[in-house]
Amino acid sequence: MLVRIDLTHSTRLAASIAVVAMTVSLAACSGQQSKDTASGGGTSSDTSKNAGSDKLALKQDVQLVGTGATFPAPLYQRWFQDLNGKYPKVQINYQPQGSGAGVEQFTKGTVDFGASDVAMKDDEIQKVPDDKGGVLLLPMTAGSIVLAYNLPAVQGELKLPRQVYTDIFLGKIKKWNDPAIAKANPGVKLPDQNITIVHRSDGSGTTAVFTKHLSAISPEWKSKVGDGKTVQWPTGVGAKGNEGLTAQVQQTQGAITYVEYGYANNNKLKMASLENKKGKFVAPTDQAAAKTLETVQLPENLRAFITDPEGDEAYPIVTYTWMLVHKKYPDADKAKAVEAMVEYGLTEGQKASAELGYVPLPKSVVEKVASAADQISPDYKINVSQ
Repeated sequence: MLVRIDLTHSTRLAASIAVVAMTVSLAACSGQQSKDTASGGGTSSDTSKNAGSDKLALKQDVQLVGTGATFPAPLYQRWFQDLNGKYPKVQINYQPQGSGAGVEQFTKGTVDFGASDVAMKDDEIQKVPDDKGGVLLLPMTAGSIVLAYNLPAVQGELKLPRQVYTDIFLGKIKKWNDPAIAKANPGVKLPDQNITIVHRSDGSGTTAVFTKHLSAISPEWKSKVGDGKTVQWPTGVGAKGNEGLTAQVQQTQGAITYVEYGYANNNKLKMASLENKKGKFVAPTDQAAAKTLETVQLPENLRAFITDPEGDEAYPIVTYTWMLVHKKYPDADKAKAVEAMVEYGLTEGQKASAELGYVPLPKSVVEKVASAADQISPDYKINVSQ
């Protein structure tokens, strides 16, 4: 059964994700019940259940459990629903709890895979148990982090220079009609209204990416705040998850936040054009994000930190988001299912990326990820040539 996530209303996003996760879990229970009921072998139920599974050829039902980043959650949920339609014996339950939780739970071995919007650091990788053969970091999609705001009186483009948006989040610029904002936006009627900063309250890869960018462009930010999945914010109010940020900004006139493009776009939040390294103001679009990715050479370990990209047309805050999977799984069927999950995301799954506000991976990246993931199971061959 397919359950589509409705991203057009932020107040329904968290509930939608929860419903999808519960639906996938219930499907797993239902699948097991069907298996137990059809005990005679060779029944029509068995035949139907194996439909479309010739390549995967699982001996038994497989349930994969994952947790982590909220950034890619709408896209991942879409992939996992559609993959279940192709391979009914594979059930995937993904709980979006933040990148920090994804890394932590994956390292503890309580989930089969994790997800993070920032690549694991060397010290984090060393904590992954050796009996799992370590970890593969697989970039599966990419997206922009935007500065979304709630200013009903402001129409048209709002431009924010690098120093200006850094000073806003430092708490140094407190009013929307501050001279520094007005100078960058001649002719725009800016309200005499306090700026309310909304930031993540949970461990977040989105926070890590945003604060890495601020640290790269501002020595003051780097020395006073720094970067990480959690930081000591100079000012503002906290909210959990990208969906929490979105809802808080919608409810608060004068608010500004950093949030994943898909959440802002599908909830019709206004988004600022940001000054890039070349001094150009760039609006957050799929095309601008793709230009950013073109400036990055992904290394063999598939870890890349895009802190301040080059390029006249590059949007300044773009990130890959990674699946964290083990290099080996003791259960042969589970290993094959993990490869099938990755393969689907790299092929059919990329077609849904732009629709939901994400950036499809460049072909060269798809091929690198496929090559890395194909070592998980000796009984499954990933094919991304379609």
